[in-house]
Amino acid sequence: MAKNKWFGTDGVRGVANEFPMTAEFAFRLGCAAAEAVCLSQRRVAIAKDTRISSDMLESALCAAFTAKGIDVIRLGIIPTPALTAFADALNIDMALMITASHNPYYDNGIKLIAPNGDKFSDETTAQLEALIEKNQFVFDKNKIGKIIDDSSIKEKYIKKALSIFGDNIRLNGFKVVVDCANGCFSNILPNVLQKLGAELVILGANPDGYNINKDCGSQHVGAMCDEVRKCGADLGVAVDGDGDRIKISDNNGNLIGSDQLIAFLAKYLQQKEENKSRPIVSTKLSNTGLERYVTSELWLKYFVTGVGERNVIKTLKEEGGVIGGEESGHIVLLDYAKSGDAMMTALMTIKGIIDSAKKVNEIFPLFKEDFLYYENFTTANKEQVKEITANNELAIILDEVVQEMKGHGRVVIHPSGTEPKIRVWVCGDDENLVKSCGQKLWDKIENLAKSA
Repeated sequence: MAKNKWFGTDGVRGVANEFPMTAEFAFRLGCAAAEAVCLSQRRVAIAKDTRISSDMLESALCAAFTAKGIDVIRLGIIPTPALTAFADALNIDMALMITASHNPYYDNGIKLIAPNGDKFSDETTAQLEALIEKNQFVFDKNKIGKIIDDSSIKEKYIKKALSIFGDNIRLNGFKVVVDCANGCFSNILPNVLQKLGAELVILGANPDGYNINKDCGSQHVGAMCDEVRKCGADLGVAVDGDGDRIKISDNNGNLIGSDQLIAFLAKYLQQKEENKSRPIVSTKLSNTGLERYVTSELWLKYFVTGVGERNVIKTLKEEGGVIGGEESGHIVLLDYAKSGDAMMTALMTIKGIIDSAKKVNEIFPLFKEDFLYYENFTTANKEQVKEITANNELAIILDEVVQEMKGHGRVVIHPSGTEPKIRVWVCGDDENLVKSCGQKLWDKIENLAKSA
């Protein structure tokens, strides 16, 4: 597998105006993509989120592509899942989403998306990195691209979302607290729910460039849960800045875990004969109780992938599944979206709740979750993350813990792809064993960090 220096599982990301999230890097990236990827249609599409630095990076990318003779379609502020859903209709070689997803405003990132809506492989991004580092781009005075503004995807996306309910189902009397994280969904998700007749309490829908994900959205659900309790809502929905993550609360303001949502959607679509007994996919960070529920209660095949939405989608396609996700809130419904899509997930969940004729707290939890030790160890920087996770002493302890947990659950040490953090994750059916194994790993990482 190709080694990547700057690109992680979800593009390149960092602090805006600090390498690699600088205008210069974005310009080089555009030039590299023009040479290595834009070989057929000679067109790209660029979308962005609401953070203040997105305009800067968009301008640099546009300058690079047009300087290299590539036409640019500017799509404006739209969610990542809207871009992945309609990329194949734009006759482009690639699309770029400028976003740092759930991160604070001072971060930003660039996701690279293939014409079919998939993310690029490590091999492709490694090729781009080599061109960026070489930085020997040639420009031709006779080959200059143009910029085209296109705002049509937003309406197409809304129309697609509304089609989930058809003409007969209305949400009149169904009250939803919706927190848009001051991001891309701020004027889309409330619009759709209102068109369906839902009664709304709207939070986090006034982006100013600096307040994206700030004390709101899927990473800060307290306000949403509190408002559900306060106003007696039927449901709470919180998304992240670029709209590919979702968190949902029940009518009592209690958060519903992503694994429970995956289980609910799997059960509902199986009962509706939409899933057609196709397998369910989640990552190795999903609660081990989900696998037991899917295989023993729903009698469906279940596949575990590495961390990252890209891995979930890849396995879904390989194994013929359409429902998958990860505990972070990325939930994929391939019959309705090409990537994690907060709005499609919210609408399908609401549809299932309406069909059940039950209150949300009467539905969840669907299964008893196994015991979990889950802590994030924060290091000084990303380089220290790499050093610690590659340390042989940690590998020895990890092997010992895996053997202790054998037959009882799963163990994961996962370096974050976007932050200087190491996830210590142990899940299983024996509470004391889970705690003991998790603490052993944490102590070793802590000791290694102190001696670094």
